[in-house]
Amino acid sequence: MGRKPVGKMYQKMNFQVDSTPNNERLHFQQEFSCKVSEGSSDRNSKHDLFPKWHLPVKVAVTLSVITFIYTFLREVLHPFVTANKNLFYKIPILVINKVLPVTSISLLTLVYLPGILAACFQLHYGTKYKRFPQWLHTWMLSRKQFGLLSFFTAVLHAIYSLSYPMRRSYRYKLLNWAYQQVKQGKENAWIEDDVWRMEIYICLGILGLALLAVLAVTSIPSVNRSLSWREFRCIQSKMGYLALLLGTLHALIFAWNKWIDINQFVWYTPPTFMLAVLLPALVLFCKTLFLLPCFNKRIQKIRCGWETDTKIDQTEMTNGF
Repeated sequence: MGRKPVGKMYQKMNFQVDSTPNNERLHFQQEFSCKVSEGSSDRNSKHDLFPKWHLPVKVAVTLSVITFIYTFLREVLHPFVTANKNLFYKIPILVINKVLPVTSISLLTLVYLPGILAACFQLHYGTKYKRFPQWLHTWMLSRKQFGLLSFFTAVLHAIYSLSYPMRRSYRYKLLNWAYQQVKQGKENAWIEDDVWRMEIYICLGILGLALLAVLAVTSIPSVNRSLSWREFRCIQSKMGYLALLLGTLHALIFAWNKWIDINQFVWYTPPTFMLAVLLPALVLFCKTLFLLPCFNKRIQKIRCGWETDTKIDQTEMTNGF
């Protein structure tokens, strides 16, 4: 009876000794496989082409395609169907140049809209420690790319606009206008309203493009590092909203009295400039609303760490850190 327990004890000890290396080997293999998978995912993310630009480019392309189809239906297809007019020559310059400003001001609006939404979330929850939704977090991280794409499309819009007098169709139209003026016996074709409209909206467009250029330059890493946080925030926030305001006024004055012109509503659809200014006007209105003392003081207190009396889930606060 004395040997039997010893054998069992020996077998038990032998099992423990043999199982320990196997467990260690299995644990090592699991750690190695995890590290390999993490390393491969990191390498894939590093080798991904422009990962931060995926969302902004997709949004910009989608906006451009939708605006192009909408403008094509109104400017080209409608005259062809209703009056049998062949205006397909407008596609390369005129139609594209109506797509570019709509895309530019929409992308610029998408730069500052998440800030408005973030302020609404902070006012609702009464704290800055609660995490934003993942879609809003991703959106806020892409604001720089949205702004650069807005500047790019605005530059293209300016170049396309400058090319108007070089078009052959414009020269033919100029000759037709001169012939009609002579035929009607008009010595002076000056229209005061059109002159003021053109002068004002071109001036606002130039100023808005200049501010966008400043914003684009300050987003360069070398320039960004040379600025303090207060200087960078002043340029990107204050001048950014001013650029959005100038762009909105540029579109509004371009429309002038077309808002009440029934001929602008082709196939019962509003013109593109009317759709383009809705979201920027809403963002500017909300920004003006948040500048009022009743909202501004509360937002600043929350962003400085103040919290309301409502209880906050500690786990959410931890995740927020």
